[in-house]
Amino acid sequence: MDLQLKGKHVLITGGTRGIGYACAVEFLREGCKVSIIGRDDERAQKARATLGQGLETVGAFAADLTDAAAALRVIDKAEAERGPIDVLVNSAGAARRTPFEELDPQAWHDAMQAKFFTYIHVMDPLVKRMGARGGGAIVNVVGMGGKIATTTHIAGGAANAALMLASAGLAAAWGPKGVRVNAVNPTLTLTDRLAEGLAADARMRNTSAEDVLKQAEARLPLGRLAQPEDIAAAVVFLASPRAGYISGAILSMDGASTPMVV
Repeated sequence: MDLQLKGKHVLITGGTRGIGYACAVEFLREGCKVSIIGRDDERAQKARATLGQGLETVGAFAADLTDAAAALRVIDKAEAERGPIDVLVNSAGAARRTPFEELDPQAWHDAMQAKFFTYIHVMDPLVKRMGARGGGAIVNVVGMGGKIATTTHIAGGAANAALMLASAGLAAAWGPKGVRVNAVNPTLTLTDRLAEGLAADARMRNTSAEDVLKQAEARLPLGRLAQPEDIAAAVVFLASPRAGYISGAILSMDGASTPMVV
């Protein structure tokens, strides 16, 4: 299927690893011009080199997206060097999983800063620019923790829930200007960030991370955890013109482990 994305400039936050990196690979396969943002410049440049497409196709930038001014600077730089951004994929930042007994007010602030505001700082300027240009697509990689409360991810889940509402609200607000906004909610995905969540669960249950992983896999109807490529495939479709009438959607990607209607 031709997703009609060839030549589009795609900006991916968190594009140096995990789901963000997998998204970069998929967009490149569709013939897109991809720019990735990571917190660390060395890692960002290494990811660009590993993607192996050359500077004409892949750009790499470093920024701390918890800083709104830094986020704006990196957007300006990416557009100045590589042209207007047609698609934004937010996959940067992850709130630390914390057992409920270890929560304190600072942990709640940190969760919102790590997940919610990193996305808002990039979305806010870009959705306005896309609207002024008459079109664009945003896909936010959020997480099932915003729909299903778990006792090791209450603060992070609250940030995810806020981000889902922001995504749906911005879709309604900017739809008349030709901008689509959607979100995907992955379940446990086999990335390097997974180890942190397993460790938090293991501490709370007084068991090992290996046992937590085995139990999680046993609960999944599909019998396996998600791969980053599974999530990336959905992201690329939602960003494409082939999904042109999908906006404001919150797509659950948990392999049917939580039967629900909405």
